[in-house]
Amino acid sequence: MADKGKDSQTALSSPPFDSVSSVKFSPNNPDHLIVSSWDTTVRFYDVAANEQKCKFDHRAPVLDCCFSPDGRHAFSGGLDTSVREFDLETETFRHLGQHASSVSRTSFSKHANTLITGSWDRTLGFWDPRAAQPQQASHTLPERVYNMDIAGGGSGTTLVVALASRLFNIYDVRRMDVPMQERESSLKFLTRALACMVDGQGYATGSVEGRIAVEYFDPSNEAQEKKYAFKCHRQTVNGEDLVWPVNALAFHPVYNTFASAGSDGTVSIWDHKSKKRLRQYARYADAVPALAFNCDGARLAVGVSYNWDEGGEGARAHAETRPAVWVRDVGEEVKPKGWSG
Repeated sequence: MADKGKDSQTALSSPPFDSVSSVKFSPNNPDHLIVSSWDTTVRFYDVAANEQKCKFDHRAPVLDCCFSPDGRHAFSGGLDTSVREFDLETETFRHLGQHASSVSRTSFSKHANTLITGSWDRTLGFWDPRAAQPQQASHTLPERVYNMDIAGGGSGTTLVVALASRLFNIYDVRRMDVPMQERESSLKFLTRALACMVDGQGYATGSVEGRIAVEYFDPSNEAQEKKYAFKCHRQTVNGEDLVWPVNALAFHPVYNTFASAGSDGTVSIWDHKSKKRLRQYARYADAVPALAFNCDGARLAVGVSYNWDEGGEGARAHAETRPAVWVRDVGEEVKPKGWSG
């Protein structure tokens, strides 16, 4: 068993050799986790046993991964432009198709029973892995896909796509011909993180300039008056204000609070309704580019690795710090004050 740190967290054995790009828990097994990495792999873990069950390879760095709704398959994409399906039971993979440029995001729509991929080629791909010809549709976008998520923990019908140039397109997955809404980011700088609320009411975004915005889908004035943004992942060192990117966001599947991860190496828990921070965990040894709650909300996976915010010079400074994936037990700190269920 690997190290058990303070606050009850475990470092997984056999972590990636290069930067972590994504961590995703199974939608129905609280112990199953997949991790994609710049080392060209997708790794499948049983976190309760702290065991890497299998590993799959791409031809280039992998940028994202996700599970099928039954938790028996995984999907991934990255710089080799390939969309791949992995059978986690037989440990075999299948090439579903490819984009014209890097695949930046993968999400599975439970409602449409469809894998959705976003790419830097300015398209969304819709895939049915059961079909002989898996790609079912391709939808053109005004810009490159940087991030995306589906409301309601993947079970809703609202798809939010964060694009380059600070654009957001919001779709109903049942009707992809036109966006339901087209928005510009409330934040002034590049979008780095996106996560939808589990109650389907809205989403949160994070930027490279240490800010998070909380947004709501309802276009009414009453609902839009509730949206707000705040500063985070900042610190003062020797009188100098340092601002770090917000790399990842994840909503708790039960309480609808959310976690944020930054290049400052910290993870914080927020109650977006009371507009308060509930907890900040002890700083990790490097940046945190990815995080995810498991399906019952009892664990939080935290990917820790250098993510090139400081370029080659930073890489040399961080050369002694190896990538890691921590799995933290969470408790009352993720519950809103006065929660009654």
